[in-house]
Amino acid sequence: MLSLFFGTVAFISRAYRWNLLIEPLGYRPPLKDTFLSLMVGYLANYAFPRIGEITRCGVLSRTDKIPVDKLFGTVIIERVIDMLMVFLLLFVLLIGRFDFFGKFLQKNILAPVWDAFRSYSEKSILFWIILAAIILAFTILVFMILRARPDSNRIILKTRKIIKGMISGIQTVYKMQRALEFILHSILIWTAYWFMTYVAVFLMPATAELRLIDGLFILVIGSFGFIAPVQGGIGAFHWIVSVGLTLYGISKEDGLAFATILHGSQSLWTIFLGLVSMLLLFLRSKKTPVNS
Repeated sequence: MLSLFFGTVAFISRAYRWNLLIEPLGYRPPLKDTFLSLMVGYLANYAFPRIGEITRCGVLSRTDKIPVDKLFGTVIIERVIDMLMVFLLLFVLLIGRFDFFGKFLQKNILAPVWDAFRSYSEKSILFWIILAAIILAFTILVFMILRARPDSNRIILKTRKIIKGMISGIQTVYKMQRALEFILHSILIWTAYWFMTYVAVFLMPATAELRLIDGLFILVIGSFGFIAPVQGGIGAFHWIVSVGLTLYGISKEDGLAFATILHGSQSLWTIFLGLVSMLLLFLRSKKTPVNS
């Protein structure tokens, strides 16, 4: 299916972009290794939400001897960039057709976020005082760990090493020699996601009349569904897409069917690639001689 092809292009581009962040750390893992690690990470997300980020770092650390803490720092940068891309696409939608998309986005995405924020503000000032105190205490703790003497407790020294590694990974965004490639691949990833979503509309008569800009709308609202702390966005993605398609006069039942087809096909393909990646990594580890 063409939709799966675009999804795979996004995976490969994402693996390549990850390599661009890793290079400033002094490591050059093969694209094959970063791709396999990435897919195992996606597979892990279907077991436990968000654990895939740690999993892919652990896999690549094992195959290419790169410190996990530094890799995790690069993943933090990736997530920040992806979030910025989502909000950039959201801005494009609002500028392009605010009269059509604005009311839905305001009611189903922006308003709930604001209401949640305001409810905490109105319920208790104590919540924000406690939150500020926790952030301050955490900052002081990190500072103390980083300033720890060489003869300090082993746990403190280990924690300091991890924190420094993560900071080093985050700083790679400033040290990239190929920043233009990083930007272009970020654009390619989300363009591939866009076309992955759009070509799927032709699978159902109810959605076959949707245009390219409508595919972008589905992508953006679906991305907010994946933010929910559930495995692979299951449920949240289906709900928000089905509600969004009612803007076009498409029933919630048809919208839910479309969301199920799109999400289901991509999920099965991702799981398949993840399992194949695990198998390839396992077979390679069996061939690698163990040092005695």
